Parts: sequence; structure tokens; C-alpha cells
Amino acid sequence: MDKKVAAIIGSTRYAARMIDLKQRLEQQGMTVMMPKFDREDTSELGVALSNRKNIHSADIVYVLWDRRSYGTVFDLGMCFALRRPIIMEYLEPRTFEGLFEQYERYSKTL
Repeated sequence: MDKKVAAIIGSTRYAARMIDLKQRLEQQGMTVMMPKFDREDTSELGVALSNRKNIHSADIVYVLWDRRSYGTVFDLGMCFALRRPIIMEYLEPRTFEGLFEQYERYSKTL
């Protein structure tokens, strides 16, 4: 039986979380690719091509997202287009969305 292959994508600010996740998945016997660390060409196109290659090769994609990174949104679109299952490993809870939702409720009391 072949090893499952996982790709880890996400906001660069979560590099430490990505490395921790990689170690946990490897302990479970998975082969893990981390496009953030596995690429040579760091141009915008190089990053997109590298991420697409890794997402396409993966059985499953783990996502760590701060809800701000347009690059991660782009990668999520590639997961959708390539029909790759995802697991949202971490989703930043504090966002501008949250601020505006809270302010909407607050503003009714003004």
C-alpha cells in the first residue's frame, strides 16, 4: 500500500505551525510536501506553479489560513479546481469580518 501524500499550504506567518503539522503527519506515516519550503523559484509565478504541482500530487491538502492571505485563497481555488480534499488545520479567528459583525451589533446601541 502506498503512503498517503499530503501538502501543507497556508499563510507564511504560520511557518512554525506548518513545521509542527509536518512532523505530526510524518509520524503517522504520511509523505508531506510543504510548497512554502520546497520551491526554488520564489517569484509570484514560481510560487503559484510550485503550489499547483504539490497540490496536484497530494492526496489531501492541509490549510493554515489567517483569512487575509490572497495567496492562500488562490491555493484554495486550485484545490477546488483540482478536486483535492482539504482539511482546515488552522483558521485565524480574529478578522476584519469579525470586527464589522461586532460593530454592526454595537452600532445598534448608539
